[in-house]
Amino acid sequence: MGLGKPRSKFGRWLDSERISQEELVRISGVNKSTISRLCSGDAFKPSMKSALKIISALRRVGKNVDYEDFWSI
Repeated sequence: MGLGKPRSKFGRWLDSERISQEELVRISGVNKSTISRLCSGDAFKPSMKSALKIISALRRVGKNVDYEDFWSI
């Protein structure tokens, strides 16, 4: 996870929680390229639709997270 590449706050959090990008794609239904971009740098922010899917999926697996934990409004 991470493989020495630059990581966003969101990517670092996924790494620390041992959640793979592939697992997040599967549980959230968000496109693989979107998840990859979200993990690779802080310049990219998800659409509200994608963010809601991601946050909802993470909550379903027991993570207490909010949009503001990863991205500024």
